[in-house]
Amino acid sequence: MFSKLECKSHTGQALSFDKAIELVIQRIMRLKREGNKVFLIGNGGSASIASHVSIDLLKNAHVRSLTFNDASLLTCISNDLGFESVFETPIRLLSEAGDILFSISSSGRSKNILKATGKARHRGLWVVTFSGFSKNNPLRKLGDINFYVPSSSYGFVEITHQVICHCITDQLMLNNRRG
Repeated sequence: MFSKLECKSHTGQALSFDKAIELVIQRIMRLKREGNKVFLIGNGGSASIASHVSIDLLKNAHVRSLTFNDASLLTCISNDLGFESVFETPIRLLSEAGDILFSISSSGRSKNILKATGKARHRGLWVVTFSGFSKNNPLRKLGDINFYVPSSSYGFVEITHQVICHCITDQLMLNNRRG
């Protein structure tokens, strides 16, 4: 599963999987000490991953985390401002410098994910991207840490994103238990 996975920094420098995971965990532990939040966004199956990871972060790792998957929120913003703003608007209204955004998109081309990720960068959030499909997808160049799955299969890309997130949350849970 991980043999072809690509991990890169914001400068495009290749990172080992272990190093990329370590950097994300260190940043989340810092965020936790400073009282900041992790936001997670995705569409469809990626929204489910975002919700699952948010719950694990909150309940088991004691990290403040939020998703924007409430039906009323989604339909209100989509109706009033357009679907491209569905995640950008809450990021604009709720985020602060020092927060983290997990942007999850199998294709790496979802306009609403790209718009929210751009807003997060502009507001000083640290960004972790999870994408797949085309090597040239725009999302994989927008994060401080970028996980890219070179596959065109939604199922494979999504399950790999879920496993990567579990590597992060499970280590945070272990750290939390150790005190």
